[in-house]
Amino acid sequence: MIRPEDMVAGYRQLIERAHAHGIAVLGGTLLPFTGYQYASPAREAVRQAVNAWMRSSGAFDVLADFDLALRDPAAPARLRAPLDSGDHLHPNDAGYQAMAAAVPLAQLGALLGAPSAHRADNARGFRAWV
Repeated sequence: MIRPEDMVAGYRQLIERAHAHGIAVLGGTLLPFTGYQYASPAREAVRQAVNAWMRSSGAFDVLADFDLALRDPAAPARLRAPLDSGDHLHPNDAGYQAMAAAVPLAQLGALLGAPSAHRADNARGFRAWV
């Protein structure tokens, strides 16, 4: 099983490589998946540790907290039933809408400059398609 520090190292490497090419990185926390066939307390601990790092590290240029948006408040290791596709791993259409709503558009817009339907090069030199 993968260790949290290995996942963090992978994220850091991806972020560093993107930044080296002037590309901003939007991160997203890992969704809960208790009830899925491969879920386990150990995997949940990894998910929690990686999400804690994502929220506290400041490594991403923008972070969408998909975990917060989709988890069941009464059972945070599970997707909310109305947002679960039924396999306890993937969201349904309403879940994907909730994920889209969790993207902090103001932060994303500020990072990229004025929103546009075309490529944006912002003052920090980051490129993105918006």
